[in-house]
Amino acid sequence: MKKLSFLIVGVLSMSQLIAQDISDALRYSSEDILGTARFRSMSGAFGALGGDLSAISINPAGSSVFTRSHATFSLSVQTINNDVNYFGGHRSSSESKFDLNQIGGAFVFTNSNSNSSWKKFVLGVNYDKVSNFENDWTASGTNPNNSIASYFTGYAQGLRLDEISAFPGESYSEAYSAIGSAYGYNNQQAFLGYESYIIDPEDDLDNNTAYISNIAPGSYKQHYYYTARGYNGKLAFNMSSQFKDKLYLGLNLNTHFINYERYTYLNESNNNTGSLVQEVGFENGLYTIGTGFSFQLGAIGKLTESLRLGLTYTSPTWYTIAEETTQYLETYRTEGGQEIAQIINPNIINIFPDYRLQTPGKFTGSLAYVFGDRGLLSFDYSIKDYSNTKFRPKTDAYFSSQNSLIRNTLSTTSSYRFGGEYRIQRVSLRAGYRFEESPYKNNDLYGDLNGYSFGIGYNFGNFKLDAAFDQSKQDINYQLYNVGLTDSALIDSKVSNFVITLGFNI
Repeated sequence: MKKLSFLIVGVLSMSQLIAQDISDALRYSSEDILGTARFRSMSGAFGALGGDLSAISINPAGSSVFTRSHATFSLSVQTINNDVNYFGGHRSSSESKFDLNQIGGAFVFTNSNSNSSWKKFVLGVNYDKVSNFENDWTASGTNPNNSIASYFTGYAQGLRLDEISAFPGESYSEAYSAIGSAYGYNNQQAFLGYESYIIDPEDDLDNNTAYISNIAPGSYKQHYYYTARGYNGKLAFNMSSQFKDKLYLGLNLNTHFINYERYTYLNESNNNTGSLVQEVGFENGLYTIGTGFSFQLGAIGKLTESLRLGLTYTSPTWYTIAEETTQYLETYRTEGGQEIAQIINPNIINIFPDYRLQTPGKFTGSLAYVFGDRGLLSFDYSIKDYSNTKFRPKTDAYFSSQNSLIRNTLSTTSSYRFGGEYRIQRVSLRAGYRFEESPYKNNDLYGDLNGYSFGIGYNFGNFKLDAAFDQSKQDINYQLYNVGLTDSALIDSKVSNFVITLGFNI
């Protein structure tokens, strides 16, 4: 019964925004540990170390630790395992993807003036994937409370009947497009519910604003399918310098790229007494692209020959984001002893005006102790206030309400990263651990993240080969819809990565 693809025959430019919310803000504000194998094998605890191209994403001063020009590229395989519970139903899924997730180089210019306190200057460029949006899972269960009908009635209440219905002789595509252009996304949702017989007006007058559901109370068998693709990438343009043998200073100018696609499909069925509609299939597609800018300032100081201190400020990221959506709805009802299929397939891409998002800034403090040529221990602590996330323009009434909700729902978080490396001649053995607090004040909505890592490297002289494995776990309560059917699926998510990095002097 599921429609597998959309036939695109029209483009709709709308004057009102789709309802961006906290989940969108968090998706583009969060960063994972994705980079070189050495970086990942120590759980990203590199703020006071440097000497690794992905380390400059933590502290831009780290590129000055290189003694020679250096380049790396990294290949990874990511596997996501999800255990999903929804009203007693349990489903598991697993998906893997191969990817080029890091590439970059740093060019070291040594000061030929031996009397100068500035020993070297470094220019670098590095690309890292900071988030991977690839994910697939299914939630199945019998909901004793809410039907998808509550989604459509929730949008319809208070809207005039003549603003959510097709004119005589008007096709679904024409009506869906015209209603969206004239009244916006909310009216489109009510239109879908009305034309599919899920909801009916209390009376047939054009000025009617009250609606009832044609799906009777009872229990509802629901199957929710979720699939997402895409990434958040960062291209860092780095410059740094070494002052004497005690201080390293650096600056990153970062360009960010968002590419995100999500498709969801809900199948609901019921045999409740009094239901006109017995089955519903509801599909939604979202395509998002965005670009952003941020900067970082960092310093690394050698307190002693072995003890190092790192400090970094990461600015907010200022994004400009564009979104497109598609929708499809089918219902099955029984009238006169016959099953009737009602298919609402607008074949329309909704194109929304660009909006802006400001993610929170971050401060990172780092300590490292280097045991000569034998190895090292490293610790990073970061603090990030997610309640400072903002949709813009703030003068927009809807964005203002969402920003207020973000301030009341999200909180300041701390993250801890520990890493160590032990060298046996040309072989390096590494391990790490990380902990990140939930960005929500209520941890039941989004759990804390725990992760561990380990790896190995071999130094061939002019080039190095490193391998790493890391894994993280987190519990997430995923709310199916923002209106009406607001029940959540509990997802126990485990993300595993295997990465290989080739680094070489240039």
